[in-house]
Amino acid sequence: MSESAHRIAHANAAHALILEGVSRHFGALVALDAIDLRIRAGERRAVLGANGAGKTTLFNCITGDFPPTSGRILFYGEEITRFAPHERIRRGLRRTYQNSLLFPSLSVLDNLYLAARGVTRRRLSLLRPGPEDAAQESARELAHLVHLDHLADQPVSELAHGQQRQLEIGMALAGAPRFILFDEPAAGLSPAERRELVAIVEALPKHIGYIIIEHDLDVALRLADYVTVMNNGALLKEGTPEEIQSDPDVQRIYLGEQHG
Repeated sequence: MSESAHRIAHANAAHALILEGVSRHFGALVALDAIDLRIRAGERRAVLGANGAGKTTLFNCITGDFPPTSGRILFYGEEITRFAPHERIRRGLRRTYQNSLLFPSLSVLDNLYLAARGVTRRRLSLLRPGPEDAAQESARELAHLVHLDHLADQPVSELAHGQQRQLEIGMALAGAPRFILFDEPAAGLSPAERRELVAIVEALPKHIGYIIIEHDLDVALRLADYVTVMNNGALLKEGTPEEIQSDPDVQRIYLGEQHG
């Protein structure tokens, strides 16, 4: 590798996520239009925008649910543009969804165990786990991280909505992730539940970076180091939470949806 190429590779590895000219078309519809995005390792980024701005499509391209029509994606310096979703998970990329993807008939601990087991090499083993099973211990640790110790044996179907959101975060934390995509985690939460969620996300280990899509502006700006605003499938603005909150274009396009 040449010295120039080595410097470029080192600079790319310092970023958790790089998107270069990422577009996604659905027939004639341009859902994402040549997105360029760089997010440093450990950075906490909020992505804002009105409904239909392209935020969830952006997540789908990053996770491989809908690979981009054009452009490329690098994760810690490695190009993952055409990787299957499970290959991205193995490299430390995680995601939560707008709609809960939980096992309602199982307990909190069982859901966390399955998440922890699912990112190990023994995930397809039919052997019953023993008392010293590492995934069992990991499940108990995850329950503590998301403040659900006292509900470990509770069926998920009996949890409040906010507690289910906490459980989803716990499942996303299984297997030592390096980066997480949070898709509207505060949607439908009460003020008390939002405060609990914010406390959990703020307490995540500093090496874990994330992008959060969130319609609750107070939650998004509190949890972000830097903010990207999307509009009609393109990037509109980027800046600190203070810069974005006071920007007239953002107020017109994003805040106007809620307050106009």
